[in-house]
Formats: sequence, C-alpha cells, structure tokens
Amino acid sequence: MNLIMNNTDIRFPNLGIVFENLGNGISIGDFSLKYYGIIIGIGMILAILLVEWMAKRTGQNPDDYIDLAFFAIIIGIVGARLYYVAFNFDNFKGNLLSILNLRTGGLAIYGGAIFGVTTAYIYCKKKKMNLPLVFDTGILGLLVGQIIGRWGNFFNREVFGCYTNSLFAMQIDVTDAPYDFQCSVADLQARYVNQPQILSKIMEVRENAVVIDGATYLQVHPTFLYESFFNLLILIFLILYTKHKKFNGEIFFGYGLFYGALRFVLEGMRTDRLFIKGTPIAVSQLFSAIICIASFIAIVAGRVRQAKKEFAASAQKVKEKLEAEESDEKPEEAAEKAEEAAEKEAEAAEKAEEAAEKTGK
Repeated sequence: MNLIMNNTDIRFPNLGIVFENLGNGISIGDFSLKYYGIIIGIGMILAILLVEWMAKRTGQNPDDYIDLAFFAIIIGIVGARLYYVAFNFDNFKGNLLSILNLRTGGLAIYGGAIFGVTTAYIYCKKKKMNLPLVFDTGILGLLVGQIIGRWGNFFNREVFGCYTNSLFAMQIDVTDAPYDFQCSVADLQARYVNQPQILSKIMEVRENAVVIDGATYLQVHPTFLYESFFNLLILIFLILYTKHKKFNGEIFFGYGLFYGALRFVLEGMRTDRLFIKGTPIAVSQLFSAIICIASFIAIVAGRVRQAKKEFAASAQKVKEKLEAEESDEKPEEAAEKAEEAAEKEAEAAEKAEEAAEKTGK
C-alpha cells in the first residue's frame, strides 16, 4: 500500500502552518482510493453511532435507526451525486461513465439531504414511527457527516472561496485547482458570461496568486473549514437543546434555520457554485435562503401551537380545580339546609302543640 502523493503543499501562511507533499489517497496495486471516499465513510460510521446514542437518550429503539440508515445513506449518496451532476452536467457530458466515479468528489449536500429526508419519510410512514421525532434524531447524524465529510474537500483541494489575506487564508498549488484557475482568460469569460460576479472573484484569485519556491499558489478562503467548524457548533447546541425543545420536529427545523443561514453566507464566498443554467442564480444559495426562512416560520408556528396547547391545558386545570372546590362546598350547604328544615319542622310542631292545647281548653 502506497500513499498517492501530489508533491504539492497546502499552506496557511498567516498561521505559519504548512502541509508538505500532502497526499490525497492511497493505492493498493492498480486500485487507488482517495482520502475523500475514506473520510466520507468515517463520517457515515460516526453519524450512525451518534444517532444510536441519541435514540437511547430519548427512549427510542436504536435498531430502527440502523435499518433506516442503511437505506437513507445509500439513497442519499445517489441523490447527492445526481444533484451535483444535474447542475454541473457540462463536466460529465463528454464521459457519462465518470458520473459513477465518486472517489474524486462531486457530492452536493442538498441533494443528499432531499433524498435522505424523503427516504426517512417513506420509511417512517411504513413503520408507523413518530416522523418528527425521527427527523430530530436523524438530522444530528447528517450534521456529523457534514462535519467530517468537509475534510475530504481539504485533501481534494476543493470547496474553497475567493481571495483573502485573513488569518485563516489558505494557499493551494494552482496545478491542483479546478480548470477555471488554469484556463485562458478568454475561455473563462466565455464560461461565465452570465455570472459576472463569479468571473470577478475567480479573476481576483488568479491575479493575487503568489510564487513560492518556483510553485504558483492561489490564496483563498478555506470555506470547507468554516463550514466544518460552525457545523460542529450547531451540533453541540442542538444536542444540548434537545431536552428543552418545545415540540418534536424543532431540532430538525433548528438545523434548517442555522445551516441554511450558514450555507447562504458561505456560498457567497465560494467560486465553484452551481448555477441554474443560463442564470446568475446560485442553486445552493437559493435553497439555503428558502430552507432558512421556511424553518424559521415552522419553529415560530410550532411554538405558537405548543403555547396554545399549554394554555388550554392550564385553563382546563384551573376549571377542574374550581369545580372541585365547588363540589367540596355542596355538602356544607346541604347540611345547612337540613338544619334549617329541621328547625322549621320543630317550630311547626311547637305551633301544632300550642294550637292543640288551646283547643283542649
């Protein structure tokens, strides 16, 4: 087994960190396996373990999630690939078989999420499981997969952003960069005729390239690193918030709210966005905005609905308490009435006796 070496470095100049000759996979005989695929696999395993733990923690059957994961992961990967290919078809139309090669990357999280959630919906309906609760539990596993999986982008030298000289600025060898950073300016302009903003960002990266020891490096935002870090914060928050949620489904929508907002911001930094063909509209940025807004509305609606239920339950308890107090007072009232009736009977008897005495006389 040999390391596949790129003989290129990844540098973080403002942090003073350099990964020299960083490999991007391993080879076994004629078979090669990219670290991207290995990392995705590790992410899946850790995701399943977390979901099992959460299921136990919330009184559910972990075995149900093992079965669900089997279907959701496979179908989710298919969906992630189809989504990526659908909005990036020009890179595959010359070799359709390359669509099946997942080892080099090319998975879109929203495609995986859409297919995975749809699979979970069908599975839960068939098994008669609590769908919102399953979504609350399973979405945490998806987050783990995203946190780990983004590091596959690091080894592939992809999913980076525009030029920056910030503290976390990352430098990659131009030979590892996508075609956009190596082609002619004329070709680049033709490719992005409808996306002037992206063209401008790519040109800015190319114009600020630096030469170190004879090698040309692009200096960019490591957006994969940003996403991995902030997803970790979202995961920790949602796990801690689980015991305080107001309704089943709130964790799921919380993910949509926070991740949608995060992805919307990060997509604005990236230079490799997928666009709706013939338009300047970035697909993932549009989806992110929709998901973020829809999730916010769902959380507000769910909390209002839950507040109404709690108010109704509280009002019912007050009503029952008042009725109980009234029922406690009734025996006393009955005793008083009985006493009054007895007194009246006694008075009537006395009057009858007096009348009898007068008659006798």
